[in-house]
Amino acid sequence: MQVKPIRAARMRTLDLAYAALFAALIAVCAWISIPLTVPFTLQTFGVFAALCTLGGRRGTCAVTVYILLGLVGLPVFAGFDSGLGVLLGATGGYIWGFLTAALLYWLLTALLGETLWVKAAACVLGMAAYDILGTAWFLVVYNRTAGPIGLEGALAFCVFPFLVPDLAKIGLAVLTAQRTARFVK
Repeated sequence: MQVKPIRAARMRTLDLAYAALFAALIAVCAWISIPLTVPFTLQTFGVFAALCTLGGRRGTCAVTVYILLGLVGLPVFAGFDSGLGVLLGATGGYIWGFLTAALLYWLLTALLGETLWVKAAACVLGMAAYDILGTAWFLVVYNRTAGPIGLEGALAFCVFPFLVPDLAKIGLAVLTAQRTARFVK
């Protein structure tokens, strides 16, 4: 009788440890940055590596922890930035979009299973989700704070330059997760 509660507690502790580890990985990946309007970082690799390696529930937990760390002031976002101002700023929608992508990944893998192709498709759809949310957010905030910009301009600044690199990062995340699956319980 005592074995089940102890084992369950260990699994919860292990889940939290994995989420914390991958939240830290996302932060480190965010610091590797080429500054542009929306910084080119490895942050998306960290997000999708967390999801593909840990699964939907624990991966979403890791993304949530990452966002909360930035919200409370730890410099985990691109450019060692943090705070509510970043999350409400012009590019904050992309960070919130990571959470949307994680929830979508969790839903799709829960419904369709965790095969390689489902994971890859869920990541690509997640990428589309954070691009849509992030670009919509960018349009609203940028038009209020910096002046008018159309959808074409926002896409040219925030999406088109990142499509191929983001797809490559998704591919790398899926392959990395496949290779490390035996090490993650």
